Amino acid sequence: MKKRFVLGVMLVVLVIAGALNRHEIKAWLMQHGEAWVLRNADHLPLARAGEYLFDQHCADCHDNPAMNSPTRQALSLLAKEDLMIALEFGKMQPMAAHLSKQQRGLIAHYLAGSASGQYDWLASAMCDPEPARSRSPVVGSWGVGLENRRFVSDQQTAIRKDNVGSLSLAWSFAFPRVSDMRSQPAVIGERIFIGDKAGKLFVLDRRSGCVIAHRKMLSGIRSAITVATLGDSRQLLIFADSLATIYAVDPNTLDIVWQQSARLNDFSLISGSISFHNNKLYVPVSLFEVAAAGSESHVCCTSHGGVMALNAETGNKVWTWHATDEATLQGSNRAGQDRYGPSGAAVWSSPTIDTKRNRLYVGTGENLTRPATDTSDAIIALDLDSGEVVWKFQAISGDVWNAGCLNGGANCPSDPGEDFDFGASVILATLSSGKQVLFAGQKSGEVFALDPDADGANRVLWRQRLSQGTSNGGIHWGMALAGDSLYVPVSDPEREQAGYTPRPGLYALNGDSGELLWRYTATRNCDFDYSKRPLVGLENNRAGGKVDLTDLYRCSFYYGLSAAVTATAELVFSAGLDGEIRAFDRFNGELLWSRNTAQPISASNGIDGHGGAIDVGGQIIVGDWLYVSSGYSMFGQLPGNVLLAYKILR
Repeated sequence: MKKRFVLGVMLVVLVIAGALNRHEIKAWLMQHGEAWVLRNADHLPLARAGEYLFDQHCADCHDNPAMNSPTRQALSLLAKEDLMIALEFGKMQPMAAHLSKQQRGLIAHYLAGSASGQYDWLASAMCDPEPARSRSPVVGSWGVGLENRRFVSDQQTAIRKDNVGSLSLAWSFAFPRVSDMRSQPAVIGERIFIGDKAGKLFVLDRRSGCVIAHRKMLSGIRSAITVATLGDSRQLLIFADSLATIYAVDPNTLDIVWQQSARLNDFSLISGSISFHNNKLYVPVSLFEVAAAGSESHVCCTSHGGVMALNAETGNKVWTWHATDEATLQGSNRAGQDRYGPSGAAVWSSPTIDTKRNRLYVGTGENLTRPATDTSDAIIALDLDSGEVVWKFQAISGDVWNAGCLNGGANCPSDPGEDFDFGASVILATLSSGKQVLFAGQKSGEVFALDPDADGANRVLWRQRLSQGTSNGGIHWGMALAGDSLYVPVSDPEREQAGYTPRPGLYALNGDSGELLWRYTATRNCDFDYSKRPLVGLENNRAGGKVDLTDLYRCSFYYGLSAAVTATAELVFSAGLDGEIRAFDRFNGELLWSRNTAQPISASNGIDGHGGAIDVGGQIIVGDWLYVSSGYSMFGQLPGNVLLAYKILR
């Protein structure tokens, strides 16, 4: 009875704070009450509060057939993260601009929790009997190691040049209420762990795809699943959700061991994945204000990126590095609205660990408003213990850009930059000569080799331009290193832009010199009606027209290589935004195997699914198996909701 009373009081305070926008109450709740509310979300009538807000602010349109708006029932089929995207910077942004982030979250929580029957298939998909537990092998980090080389050794895989052609689909798993496959899975022994945008964490038998266990999280799972092995040999699953909350989960019971907010401000977002070393977790902090700035009513811009270090056992914060100072009033934008700065410099790559030098390396994005800082479009070296800056290398200065620049909005700065983030994780390489080098890929289409020990201009060993890049082009999520060779995917969408020639494909570079070894050119092998192309980047989120998925799957506008690549001793695996997964001979670029995943499929878990664009996460390779996540529609690519498991035939 006492607990129910306390829960009721907390809910009342939460709702009143959101409704009244009382900053002092909200600040207190952010600091002291958030983790408590998340832990007890199942006991709180949050959905009822969300329903009340929906009735007050949304029902006039969505309950009125004459408005031709999606009904509550239709909205309930979407994942919470998709609803939040629509409310934060998508189609519903103008209508939801007057609501607080907490109010928007409650509405999304209500809608996403109101669908019934979406998981009726689970009972028949459960494993029987449960497979024996094993603690190895472990594939449990974004970069397949501290250095983010994304390299899988011969000891870890049996897939070779002479058998890769026999890779065949062994099982598939479809995720309801999902259109984007974002979270790179992890493997511990015979189990594969994967999270989805609907907030479900699944444990699957990696050989059959049956469900060993599952649990519902409060919000969608965005990051890769990182496996942290503590000093006492305990393992934890570490991941971030769409509310920028970091979770540590017991892989055997799926109990939440701890959770911690990694928000630096109301616009914080975790897009990259979390790195683990020596009992610490290193969390990259990005932001979505870059998209919110596309709204004329948005006061721009007050948020910035950074890195947060947490104690892996407790979740307690150890240190935080802020990419810019706190924003202050700088004047007015072209519409006479307040303009704040500095801002931006998001960190959306998985941090790289350098144990020899006790350093951590991250890349940053552009500034959103002026004044520009020397931490944007940069590689930053931080001390692992303190978070202090050891050095920084800025590739492009003065790159100030936000989504207002896509539509000539008032928030777009004068003389804007081109949005050339360092999004791909930095690779720490040890070449055959013994020299250690940092490789960094930028959305500008350029690759840099940096000396981690040099100063100033001497830091750049070589730089190689592969394409002209765009705000959605160039190098996105992750390169791979095998031997002395660097493998670089280039996204480059088609754009009506004077002097721009897209060069999407996979490039192999000599790590010593940057010399091009070979190139695979990605092409669209179908006739696309260019009048039906999606809007540019973030503008597509606010597009009001309906998309004909049949036409979209028949011929994808996007076909570049945005997802992270993965290399073995003999092969490179790379996937495209058209849903094609390919395996190349890493020495000469010969295409040895490919599959089109953008197809309908009757999944092994008993429901219908569909593959789509392959973006963000790379492939997981272990033993005889290749695991591919297919589907990504954030910028108008091909939606999808399947995990595909391929096995070599013996």
